[in-house]
Amino acid sequence: MPTEILMPALSPTMEEGTLAKWLVKEGDSVSSGDVMCEIETDKATMEFEAVDEGVIGKILIPDGTEGVAVNTAIALLLEEGETQDDIRSAPGKPTEPQQVEEKTDAAPAQDAPQTPPSLQTEDGDRIFASPLARRIAADKGIDLAEISGSGPRGRIIKADVEGLSKSQTPSDKAASASAQPAKPAAPSGPATDTILKIYEGREYQEIALDGMRKTIAARLTEAKQTVPHFYLRRDIRLDALMAFRADLNKQLETRGVKLSVNDFIIKACALALQQVPEANAVWAGDRVLQLTPSDVAVAVAIEGGLFTPVLQDAETKSLSRLSAEMKDLAARAKDRKLAPHEYQGGSFAISNLGMFGIDNFDAVINPPHGAILAVGAGTKKPVVEADGQIAVATVMSVTLSVDHRVIDGALGAVLLNAIKDNLESPMTMLA
Repeated sequence: MPTEILMPALSPTMEEGTLAKWLVKEGDSVSSGDVMCEIETDKATMEFEAVDEGVIGKILIPDGTEGVAVNTAIALLLEEGETQDDIRSAPGKPTEPQQVEEKTDAAPAQDAPQTPPSLQTEDGDRIFASPLARRIAADKGIDLAEISGSGPRGRIIKADVEGLSKSQTPSDKAASASAQPAKPAAPSGPATDTILKIYEGREYQEIALDGMRKTIAARLTEAKQTVPHFYLRRDIRLDALMAFRADLNKQLETRGVKLSVNDFIIKACALALQQVPEANAVWAGDRVLQLTPSDVAVAVAIEGGLFTPVLQDAETKSLSRLSAEMKDLAARAKDRKLAPHEYQGGSFAISNLGMFGIDNFDAVINPPHGAILAVGAGTKKPVVEADGQIAVATVMSVTLSVDHRVIDGALGAVLLNAIKDNLESPMTMLA
């Protein structure tokens, strides 16, 4: 019986995606690990690899199809010894591309098989396994009856058996799966017809929402409706940092390294989260998770939206390494080539609009983060020195948006003061 290749969930919150491009055609042979197609999620375009070997018998969802629900059959895979006749004669198998709008959980016909071909145990229980998985299990002397399959409908595939030995039970490899977060509710508002009626007779261009814009709208609405924000503001003097940065960049010139002010801000925030560990935390519904490493997210503007790639273990990395990683993540973010693990997670975020000349602003927290730092431009301003004299200094205004469920006012103030101290004494960040 041909095996259905299902639309994968490429991130914990993915419910549907766009099948952007097939890289194989009907009749092509594929093996485990071969790239079959490109799938667009709300954030990125990712390659989807085969988990089994066989021949592409039929492509059910064509290139460019949007709104394909997770676990929808997108193609049929012929196993060893199967032909196109098996597709045409198989009861319950579609012979034309499925409509994406159909419900994938609809009850099958009474005579339609709901599971792929199987082996049987001595007790008569059925075991569903691919030919490759059966061969690997036979070579290693592994009992397939003790393995829980991770393929479609619990089918045992190559990945389930290739890392096992005869003496190793599947339970030695198993790990409990974490619960997926609920998809945020779509933003509510006046009905579309009402809005259109208001602007009837006025010239306008209607722009359809893509997946990224829909996700941004839903998440920010969720954040402002459910996260109790409060805001802390400080002015930070940058003269020492600018001088230190200029000196470092001169010394690093032969290595092709040029540090930005943003690199210092990332490092300062990462160290501050270590100095104030109670603030290195996220809201987890019925509890707070206090992180050990400083995983700092940085907002990157791209066409049509934004990404927040995460620099993991930022407190342990040198300024030059943070700079290189940030440049790489930002470049791939603009091409929508980031993997989900590269833009999910973290406890703290930075949004820097200083390069656009913005003096100050209030950023919206990206759940489940505990805080986000909004960074304005560094500008020349008059300041009063300790001796009462007036001088000119480069001053940067920052605003820390804080989730009051995670961080109270005094703790947020301590965190912001630590960030300020690190930036105003940049040499201490290298100690």
